[in-house]
Amino acid sequence: MPADTASDRALGAAQIEQFITDGYVRLDDAFPRPLAEAVRTRLWRDMALDPDDPAGWTQSVVRLGIYSEAPFVDAANTARLHDAFDQLAGPGRWLPCGAMGTFPIRFPSPDDPGDTGWHVDMSFGWESPDFLDWRINVASRGRALLMLFLFSDIGEDDAPTRLRVGSHSDVARALAPAGEAGLSLRELMASDFGGSASRPQVAAVGAAGTVYLCHPFLVHAAQAHRGHRPRFLAQPPLLPARPLRLDGPVEDTAPIETAIVRALSG
Repeated sequence: MPADTASDRALGAAQIEQFITDGYVRLDDAFPRPLAEAVRTRLWRDMALDPDDPAGWTQSVVRLGIYSEAPFVDAANTARLHDAFDQLAGPGRWLPCGAMGTFPIRFPSPDDPGDTGWHVDMSFGWESPDFLDWRINVASRGRALLMLFLFSDIGEDDAPTRLRVGSHSDVARALAPAGEAGLSLRELMASDFGGSASRPQVAAVGAAGTVYLCHPFLVHAAQAHRGHRPRFLAQPPLLPARPLRLDGPVEDTAPIETAIVRALSG
């Protein structure tokens, strides 16, 4: 994969290498703050809650979605994000986001939200009523990127998503023997996601307008909110326009594919 030295690209060569090695890259100012404010205004309205009245925030997490209108879709389709998608997934190999997906809105609370387990987002097999039977395979069928869109300022105490750095490589090696059929979430959990528990962790913190672009195999988890203001975040997938290729020529291999190839050859 040739290094990209153009200064006007969304991601520099070092950031692309970080994505391949660590499984994620943080893109600041990926969409404008006014869009984040407009999204929060709509979500407060849909929750029928007052942003200035904490007495009404009685649940630790409220889930809303799916949203497919402006400003939600506008936030997912900025020129800066599209350029980053080209750099990580390859030009013409991804589909523009038509919806922002669901919003797990987390509120300050001493209660356990009950959904903080480590996991990988499954990408097919959704016909099963048991989500533990949903599947993923080594070619990441049905998903090009995992994305975390920050619609509010998120600090260390504001329930930032936890990421296991480099865990995408462990998951790739666990998936490889299963071929096209892949593994279920239940099967990956039994191996602790390829034995990735000892990997270092980072928190997906940042200002509203930040987007974390993650390899689809990256192991991640929610956590309880110990701050003061609700956390607004969405986690839509980037869908592929064609299946990933793990046996193509090096010069035609996108970083999401390179990360898998390196994991399997290392």
